[in-house]
Amino acid sequence: MLNKIWASFFVIAFVSALGQSLIVGDHSFWAAIVTSTFDMAKTGFEISIGLTGVMCLWLGIMRLGEKGGAVDWLARAFRPLMTRLFPSIPADHPAMGSIVMNMAANMLGLDNAATPLGLKAMKELQSLNPEKDRATNDQILFLVINTSAVTLIPVTIFVYRAQLGAADPTDVFIPLLIATFCSTMVGLVVTSLVQGIKLWDPVVLAYLGGMTALVGGIILYFSSLDREVMEQQSSVISNVIIFGVIIFFLGLAMFRRLPVYEVFVEGAKDGFQVAISIIPFLIAMLVAIGVLRASGSLDLALDGIRWSAGRLGLDTRWVEGLPTALMRPLSGSGARGMMLEAMTAHGADSFTGRLVSIIQGSTETTFYVLAVYFGSVGIRRTRHAVACGLAADLAGIVAAILVTYMFFG
Repeated sequence: MLNKIWASFFVIAFVSALGQSLIVGDHSFWAAIVTSTFDMAKTGFEISIGLTGVMCLWLGIMRLGEKGGAVDWLARAFRPLMTRLFPSIPADHPAMGSIVMNMAANMLGLDNAATPLGLKAMKELQSLNPEKDRATNDQILFLVINTSAVTLIPVTIFVYRAQLGAADPTDVFIPLLIATFCSTMVGLVVTSLVQGIKLWDPVVLAYLGGMTALVGGIILYFSSLDREVMEQQSSVISNVIIFGVIIFFLGLAMFRRLPVYEVFVEGAKDGFQVAISIIPFLIAMLVAIGVLRASGSLDLALDGIRWSAGRLGLDTRWVEGLPTALMRPLSGSGARGMMLEAMTAHGADSFTGRLVSIIQGSTETTFYVLAVYFGSVGIRRTRHAVACGLAADLAGIVAAILVTYMFFG
């Protein structure tokens, strides 16, 4: 899928430039396209190298949390909910432990731990599957929760925003938390309705109702404030929470008598490798997106949508976030490239820069997760997994647009 999308950007750019040369007589697009390839390749390299320091910092901190037992702590906290959402899994089956640990790792943004745990959980769920090529209800629900991606600490978003010059990289934390919560809740509710899961179970209601009340309270509180006060308090609260998490992770590691400096350095080394490893992927996507924009075809498509929205009397600033939103379910690296290109073009602290940051963190790459998780156990009949996953994606994107207007509009 990504191969076709990437190649299509160049083909569309060529056809667009050729059409404007022949029909309008404007030959300037050819120079703009070629220049963009050099400019975006340079930008991609500079962004990747600039990420190194911040990536080392945060992966070092996350390693403290991982080794200190934050994943275990979250797993124990959510185990009663998971056992009721997956009632057909025997209580003593190893699949339940892997599911809970995977969810906890995802919440903390520990992709390096979450993916192996997720694949292990899917393999263990497959051992309970009577039809090996057909997804079970438990496998589908597990996948949908993964694609909706509740992430309590969206480290990657903060890192990119910091690198691209955001005055306060974490000011999107609370809006992002609201958007990803909406995505997960819609995915969970839609899948539960299809599968007949009893959401009115007292324990399920206590968990989901409590989380909904908390998020609803946050929305009500901030909606009662003036715009300037809202932005100020959101920034302060976000930074207090983020630094509180750092202290919590450090405290857990010290409580376990871990060599905190050495553990931090161990994680920071991974940060350096991650920053270097994304260089070719980032350059590939940024060059393709830059070519598409330089040809005028991307702006032409967005102008059409902007005109239609304007005719309906809608504010049109959200249209700039559409490329990231449309790419998000298809490709993680593609959506990341769209996000970075938008932030580079408009500024990290612009409405568009904040919108694409929130969209990027509101949900996961549905088709990639589906392909990897189901492909790992040979499932071909995915049943309602795609529809439920896309419902969660849509909810996350709509929520991202709404909270961006609420906090930064």
